[in-house]
Amino acid sequence: MTTVDASSIGAEAVIASAVAPPAVPGAAAGVPVGLSLARAASRIRGDLPLIALDASITVGCYAAALVLRFDGAVPSGFWDSFPSFLILALLAHCGGNRAFGLYRQMWRHASVAEARSVIASATTATACLLVAATVAVREPLSVVVVGGAATMMFTGAVRFQSRLFAFNRRPEAVSGLRVAVVGAGASGAMIVREMRRHPGAGLVPVVVLDDDPQTWGLSLAGVAVTGPITRLPELVRDLELHQVVLAIPSAGPELVDRVARLGEEAAVAVKVTPRVGELLGAEVSVRDVRELRIEDLLGRAEVATDLEAVRGLLRGRRVLITGAGGSIGSEIARQVALCEPARLVLLDHDETHLFDTVATLATEAVEVLCDIRNRLALRRVLLRHRPDVVFHAAALKHVPVLEDHPTEAVATNVVGTANLLAAAREAGVERLVFISTDKAVSPRSVMGATKWLGEQLVLQASERGGRHCVVRFGNVAGSRGSVIPTFARQIAAGGPVTVTDPRMTRYFMSVHEAVQLVLQAAAMAEGGEVFMLDMGEPVNILALAERMIRLSGRNVGADVAVVVTGPRAGEKLAEELQAACEQAHPTAHRSIVRLRPSVLDGAVLSMGTRRLAALSAQEEHAQVTDQLFELVHTSPASQPDVIDLVEIEARAVC
Repeated sequence: MTTVDASSIGAEAVIASAVAPPAVPGAAAGVPVGLSLARAASRIRGDLPLIALDASITVGCYAAALVLRFDGAVPSGFWDSFPSFLILALLAHCGGNRAFGLYRQMWRHASVAEARSVIASATTATACLLVAATVAVREPLSVVVVGGAATMMFTGAVRFQSRLFAFNRRPEAVSGLRVAVVGAGASGAMIVREMRRHPGAGLVPVVVLDDDPQTWGLSLAGVAVTGPITRLPELVRDLELHQVVLAIPSAGPELVDRVARLGEEAAVAVKVTPRVGELLGAEVSVRDVRELRIEDLLGRAEVATDLEAVRGLLRGRRVLITGAGGSIGSEIARQVALCEPARLVLLDHDETHLFDTVATLATEAVEVLCDIRNRLALRRVLLRHRPDVVFHAAALKHVPVLEDHPTEAVATNVVGTANLLAAAREAGVERLVFISTDKAVSPRSVMGATKWLGEQLVLQASERGGRHCVVRFGNVAGSRGSVIPTFARQIAAGGPVTVTDPRMTRYFMSVHEAVQLVLQAAAMAEGGEVFMLDMGEPVNILALAERMIRLSGRNVGADVAVVVTGPRAGEKLAEELQAACEQAHPTAHRSIVRLRPSVLDGAVLSMGTRRLAALSAQEEHAQVTDQLFELVHTSPASQPDVIDLVEIEARAVC
């Protein structure tokens, strides 16, 4: 064999580099040739140990395959040709490894892609050697196949040993929260695998539970599946668990409620992975695990709505939404955007909330910074964009605040609504949907009274021929300032959680479901209706507060106190969705009821609203409140033509 002096190679390379264009990476980009050569040499030196190990594996595997092929008695002819074959094998395997990028890798973080490279390199090398053994070198084909397979196996084992034998390097006691994972499916396996892979996150999977008997006694990503979900309280006690993760994205409300109640019984925190509709990708991560939301806690199944009629109403139409930065308005904007409107106009007086809403949309929208109290500005907006459909969600809504500021409530909820109705009539709006509340039924608060008066204005305006309607529903879970996020903040701060009255109940609905039904009702509207959404069963607020405390892993009273503060001004113990004088009629949708509303006498409404507008402009708080409830207690009758009178007074106010 001819030997070559390494120093001469280096000298020749230097001479060649002086007379020829740089051929090493980086030199062409202005990197000095000497530095490029140094980097290349550094890479080669870094690869040498692994190349040497691969060469040893290749020699050993093919030699063992040859010896085993002949049971130790290898014919001399095969021994004579074996060195030549080994040279080819080394070139094929080491060259293939370099070609497929098996050197200079961080194998500690290797994944399926790197495993495929190992297989591809060994397969390619073996195929080349099979051709060589057939054509040039006399070696048994079985030796080539067995040696190539063994080389692939050991080459991969060397690289993946940090993953294959990682358990040997784990400390015997891993610190962190001890977690029970509910669900032995794909999502459960992903969650367990990620917890084990990243012990620094402080989550230690201890046990997996599943109601499928076929999974019991098996191991999921190295963690035992020990039985059904009902064993949770027992295992929390025996295994000293700190947290439960429900890893079933398709879980319905019944299953979520069952796991939540078992968690309450065991006094352990329960978290969930996102539902199928919330997942952005195919995989679920520990980062996706979230706290239970109100939709989960209340055990209410969201109603699936066929929105084909809604798409037919909105596709290719001009749509304007007032209060587009609020909880309801922003969700209306998101769902309307999916219906391909010709133009989506979002109106709000708060620039930050308006900006945040636009950022969540999948399509372009026109942003309009405008206050509905400003009649002239609002009129210009509607005449410029001439919407076909208007969703009126702008309102002041916080009951205790508006008790102290009745003139502000009237200015937005009453005068602002009158301004919008007048502008809508002038701009030729075909359909207007007024978002109302259960507090408008037999109102006792300023907020409820102003929303009731807004309903009356919309119903009177509909008698002029517009398809105007009212959609009435209860509390939206998780909206700004509502009881759920308030309780969550109080619990996170260690309490106390404040409840105004232990007898108080409220209706709850998710914002997504509420808006779906609002859009459905809009498609049904003929004009002059009040649509009531099915809110399910009312929820006791004290029981809800106590349950949220238990589900956070704390004890009611011992860890977080519950304090009864007494009802606030304007609050009712129980809200209603339908007045006694309103007749209910079913619709084509089982979750929407059409009410036949009682409409205030036109003359009374006109005079009362003009009086309210004037008192509000003068900031006569006490008189505004008195006038509001005087209107509320007036016997209803049906008389039209009130909007013109309100508009006249609105001009004076604005």
